[in-house]
Amino acid sequence: MTQIADILRLADKAQQQKIDAVLATVVRTEGSAYRRAGAMMLILEDGRSVGMISGGCLEPHIIKRAFWLTRNGASVQVYQTGDDIGYTEDGKAKPDSEFTQNDVRDDSHDDLYYEMDELNFGLGCNGRVHVLFERLTSAMPLLAAVQQVRATQQPRKIATYIRSVDQQNLHSKFPIGLRIDLDNYTESGQITTIGADKIGINNKTDQAGANTSNVIVDTVKKLAQHELGDKNAEYIVLRNDNNDDNANLSTEWLVQSIQPQIRLLICGAGDDVMPLVTMAKLQDWHVTVVDSRPGYATRLRFSQADMVTQLPLDATDELLALSENAAVALMSHSLTQDRTRLATLLEHANHYKYLGQLGPRYRTERLINEISATKADPRVLNAGINKLHYPIGYKLGGDGPEALALGIMAQINMVMHNQASPAKCVDLANSDISMMSHA
Repeated sequence: MTQIADILRLADKAQQQKIDAVLATVVRTEGSAYRRAGAMMLILEDGRSVGMISGGCLEPHIIKRAFWLTRNGASVQVYQTGDDIGYTEDGKAKPDSEFTQNDVRDDSHDDLYYEMDELNFGLGCNGRVHVLFERLTSAMPLLAAVQQVRATQQPRKIATYIRSVDQQNLHSKFPIGLRIDLDNYTESGQITTIGADKIGINNKTDQAGANTSNVIVDTVKKLAQHELGDKNAEYIVLRNDNNDDNANLSTEWLVQSIQPQIRLLICGAGDDVMPLVTMAKLQDWHVTVVDSRPGYATRLRFSQADMVTQLPLDATDELLALSENAAVALMSHSLTQDRTRLATLLEHANHYKYLGQLGPRYRTERLINEISATKADPRVLNAGINKLHYPIGYKLGGDGPEALALGIMAQINMVMHNQASPAKCVDLANSDISMMSHA
């Protein structure tokens, strides 16, 4: 969710200015799609919008229809980007094939329905995008949860209800867009909804009897146990396993693992750090820049960074606190600084997720040898050395600080997202680049 910071800011402004808004969230994709489940877009009634749920093809249509689509409550739309749309000889879309609309309504709740607006854009992508639309008043608890994750660095697992297939019983308890905090689910059936008080389903019955309550508890239990793997969001369908009146009931959910921002700690505040800060902020990372030299680590030089501070070389505890679960780039062009920071970090390999050292290979090996000579048992550095990337970044081509920053960003992304082993990628390990080797 790289645009989430802009969405949070605009949502806050909309509330302050008392302007209504609609949050559009991708809940499912089929075939080829530009964005994945969990992508969001915020549309204000005054015309402002941020975020993307496609490559730009759906957004103009969505901006025009967002408020109409939520006139009776939350709804889900299905947009198709296939190439089977009809065309006239001059290349224009035929009017009768522009779109078809089919409403699947829930008679138990007239104000909440699953609406399918199949709009074929004829883009040749051959994919479908399912989008949940809801007013800001309903979406704010989710955005508040996202804000909390960013502040506390603690992830949260949330399930969003989309619909039930038979549309019979669950809508009385699960309106479209209802979100459940899966981290707080208990085996006793206590369910915490995002933005609402706890509800004890086991102690409630309705016209369908206790069986429906049992289905709800069983469903939430399965959602809480569902593993996303390396995904941050997944659309899942759960079927009732109980042998009762609801045996044919199935529910559809978007399960999200809301993750904290990637945190980047840059030790060194030279000019070549500036493009790295810019690129990291474009990815919505939390960026901290530290340097022991007071004239380097200044807010004036790094206005985009979240934190800029002069950090003394003996501030070991502060360095470890800033590097916790972060990606760390050592880029000071100073042997003294790099030696001191590297000595601390190599001994705490489990503390951070990535460690990279700027400079040619022989320079870093010199630093490692000097640090090892100070240790009674140099083996305490082994885990850190095995985790260390040096020279930092991938060799992607190009020259200058911008090319260096791009290579660093690529390597950190791969490591942080567990996409591939760095050994499988072409990096800078076999190249001694003079621009990196300032001592």
